[in-house]
Amino acid sequence: MARVFSGIQPTGELHLGNYLGAVRNWVDSQPAASTPAARDHEAIFCVVDLHAITMPWDPAELAHATRRLATLLMASGLEEDRSLLFVQSHVRAHAELTWLLNGIATFGELRRMTQFKDKSAKQGEAGVESLSAGFFDYPVLMVSDIVLYDTAEVPVGDDQRQHVELARDVAIRFNARFGDTFVVPKAVFPAVGARVMDLQRPDAKMSKSENSPQGTILVLDPPKAIEKKIKSAVTDSGSEIRHDRAEKPGVSNLIEILSVSTGRSIEDVERDYEGRGYGDLKGDVGEAVVELFAPMQERYRELRADEAELRRLLRVGADKARETSAPTLRQVYERMGFVAP
Repeated sequence: MARVFSGIQPTGELHLGNYLGAVRNWVDSQPAASTPAARDHEAIFCVVDLHAITMPWDPAELAHATRRLATLLMASGLEEDRSLLFVQSHVRAHAELTWLLNGIATFGELRRMTQFKDKSAKQGEAGVESLSAGFFDYPVLMVSDIVLYDTAEVPVGDDQRQHVELARDVAIRFNARFGDTFVVPKAVFPAVGARVMDLQRPDAKMSKSENSPQGTILVLDPPKAIEKKIKSAVTDSGSEIRHDRAEKPGVSNLIEILSVSTGRSIEDVERDYEGRGYGDLKGDVGEAVVELFAPMQERYRELRADEAELRRLLRVGADKARETSAPTLRQVYERMGFVAP
């Protein structure tokens, strides 16, 4: 199989959109245990805590959130003998390669990145002046995350397409200048569920960074909270249950959530609700999401009760990541002209 790499920030709490759009696909992409693909670490996943310090942060909360997210990823089905999971800051090669690739990426590329452009438009010149250098430069860290492991495929939500394109451009430029060194990666996207929308604002993506408690279903929400949020979800005028993002964004969002949660096609869901009302749909969506999260929540509680095991698993992941990334980093130093110690 082609090597897969992806990462997720610990800031904010993991929600339904993260799970359906990314994490569940990570779990499904793991090779079978004891196969060559598993032994060669062809599925690599990372808690990207270095990305969390590009904006103001609380150190205690960062530490807590990192442990929480790592535990949730394990609870979701990432397994020690099938994939490699680690915390980004535990592998110094990520920071080292970022500085080296700052000599390859350009100011113009970073200035055109969507998040920087959006932040600049909202805050104006004075506001941008107060942003950290890391906020401007973090796309290069993302490039390093990807190319450090000879990544062929990056499973991401479609809002991350631009970052993978930057990784491709930097890898191609480096290879042309210094010789074939990096695998040129490509982004892969789930066909359905890549953009789970906010339940209260179905024109906006469900987000960890936006303050929308009633519009966001957290992976650790209790069952009653999940059902309540879905019952209060914004729908649309009329009563027909059909998938049409333009005319019926609220209902379409619920249909997609039900489709991806249960493995049924959108067409099958539409047929099942012919002549039925929004109340029936919301009730079934709530039940499906509760059932989807139940095994993960139970496993999360088990792992949180065994802190020593969590630390062991993260140490194992970091050791394997350092071993896997070392040849690439060493080759980059040599080809860029640095003298070996």
